[in-house]
Amino acid sequence: MLFVAAVLLATGMMILLGFKFMTELNTAIQDHDMVDAQGKASTLQLKNYYPGVIDNSFLLLAIGLCIVTIILAALVRVSPIFLALYIIALTFVIFICGAMSNIYQEMAANPQLVAEAAQLVFISNVLTYLPLIVGVVGSLLAIIMYKAWSSGNL
Repeated sequence: MLFVAAVLLATGMMILLGFKFMTELNTAIQDHDMVDAQGKASTLQLKNYYPGVIDNSFLLLAIGLCIVTIILAALVRVSPIFLALYIIALTFVIFICGAMSNIYQEMAANPQLVAEAAQLVFISNVLTYLPLIVGVVGSLLAIIMYKAWSSGNL
């Protein structure tokens, strides 16, 4: 789960910075007279992909990583003895994810990035509620791994 959270945080930050870069590049190209209309339209179209296609792709990435994690957890047999250690580790991971969520929120609250972050709805919501998402998926993982153990003993 820590890997999933780290991938989501890194991807979200890269997308936010890429959106800011593309917005600045688009502004410079739109103001430049030497660029033809097709070039201006192309950069505007690329900039418009961020709030739509790329933001939705991030949600697909988040859901896909969670589903893959659950599927892989179903293939692992873990003794119920380790459930207490898992809960302690999950609590620690949720705490770390809270820090990761705060990192993105501080970055998105930066006055230079606030306009772009407001347009990236799914990224902002997923990374704001990252500790809750990790807690829910982590709890599902515990249940699935325990069920795999009990069904394997029959």
